[in-house]
Amino acid sequence: MADIQLGAHTVRSHGTKILRFHMHDWLILVLLVVIDIILNVIDPFYRFVGEDMMTDLKYPFKGNTVPVWAVPLYAVLLPCAIFIGIYFKKKNVYDLHQAILGILFSALITAVLTDAIKDAVGRPRPDFFWRCFPDGQGVFDNVTSNVLCTGKKSDIKEGHKSFPSGHSSWSFAGLGFLSWYLAGKIRAFDRRGHAAKLCIVFLPLLVASLVAVSRVDDYWHHWQDVSIGGLLGLVVASFCYLQFFPPPYHPDGWGPHMYFSMLADTQGNGEAPPATSNHLTLGSRPVEMETVSVHSEHHNHLAVRDSSPILDAMESGGRC
Repeated sequence: MADIQLGAHTVRSHGTKILRFHMHDWLILVLLVVIDIILNVIDPFYRFVGEDMMTDLKYPFKGNTVPVWAVPLYAVLLPCAIFIGIYFKKKNVYDLHQAILGILFSALITAVLTDAIKDAVGRPRPDFFWRCFPDGQGVFDNVTSNVLCTGKKSDIKEGHKSFPSGHSSWSFAGLGFLSWYLAGKIRAFDRRGHAAKLCIVFLPLLVASLVAVSRVDDYWHHWQDVSIGGLLGLVVASFCYLQFFPPPYHPDGWGPHMYFSMLADTQGNGEAPPATSNHLTLGSRPVEMETVSVHSEHHNHLAVRDSSPILDAMESGGRC
């Protein structure tokens, strides 16, 4: 079957139009950044920590295996680099823009939710004793037995932000979104049984899981903190991905909703999709095939018809 050119759309040809259409979304991202900064500046709830509770809070006070500054690098910038690499191959600015916008929403919504819960709960970290009493000499209120910390204010403030884990939630928010994206691009659920594709899909989730485990190993979080943090990030990533892309098992799962809407609108206006030397073809997308029996006086044969919703609309428009 001959390739049908679906057109190419670059940053130069369609970038400005897409940015204008999504201007309010980018403004919301800026607002989320401001909210998250405020949540990190204010003090968390200083939960009561009695002397008898210190038994489970005397783990060593050590550094981070995965530094805080590294989280946005592997959870956001690395996926964006992959999105850009795919853009240079496919020349589809709709896909590039929606992928970057989606992962930024995933990361920032997760950050706001995580930091808001951290401030509200104020759960002490497993190493809280050494944050509160660097010299190892515990001081407690004679009446309530609550801690009277002698450590640095910044260490004590950070010591009340155990639940949920920010490393875990951010890792699953960014790398979870990347897993969804890769599943759509490599057609992991095309019903052909290529289990190797699942290895690619699960690789980002494995990295996120190892980061989450490191938070427990560093004694910065309890296991509940990383479990809920990871679940929070993955749920937000799923919602954000499906806001911009069809599910990976859908026939159009390789591209964003906005791209197919543009194709339908273009065909509805009687315009032919622009064709360039760098274009998407039917050969690069999965299609649903229906087998139709055709009978005639001279012979019987099988005809194969493409039943993709988008191309059906294009064909019906061409016949008008």
